Amino acid sequence: MLKTAISRKPSLKVADEVWIATALLHRENPRRQSFEVHEIVDRAVKEHIARELRPGVYVHAVQHCVANRPPNPGRYRLLYETEDGERRLFRYPDAYHSAREGGKTIPRKEDIPAEYRDLLDWYASEYALKPGALEQADTILGLLGLGKEIWAGEDPDEYVRRLREGWE
Repeated sequence: MLKTAISRKPSLKVADEVWIATALLHRENPRRQSFEVHEIVDRAVKEHIARELRPGVYVHAVQHCVANRPPNPGRYRLLYETEDGERRLFRYPDAYHSAREGGKTIPRKEDIPAEYRDLLDWYASEYALKPGALEQADTILGLLGLGKEIWAGEDPDEYVRRLREGWE
């Protein structure tokens, strides 16, 4: 008997499951900044994303997905460890370990179940660009625009020319 090859979609990556669980927590608890690792694991259990909890979920939430920890071995930048040891979703311009450069920051839409794809839109429109995120994460970028009132209503080049008059 000839067996036909069955096209099977690859199973959900553990890292993507951790991202989904964390994103759900953030969306359900918008006032919370971060979550304990056990809360992320519990949310993954509750959601039954991969039917049953896989052993890798915990270690991914602790280490493999955490942008500001040394990679071991994965280079994912899906989560960020806060000062109190909790986790939140990674977002630009969070600092990350240099060896994680280029690592994945969000799941690919086609890699996650259809019922969770709206989380990617939520992340882009509501979470990733929270007001003040740039200023909080990078004090240098927080200076952006400082002093613009000095030449308000004036051409910046003309302002500089006026300041340089008589410099010779």
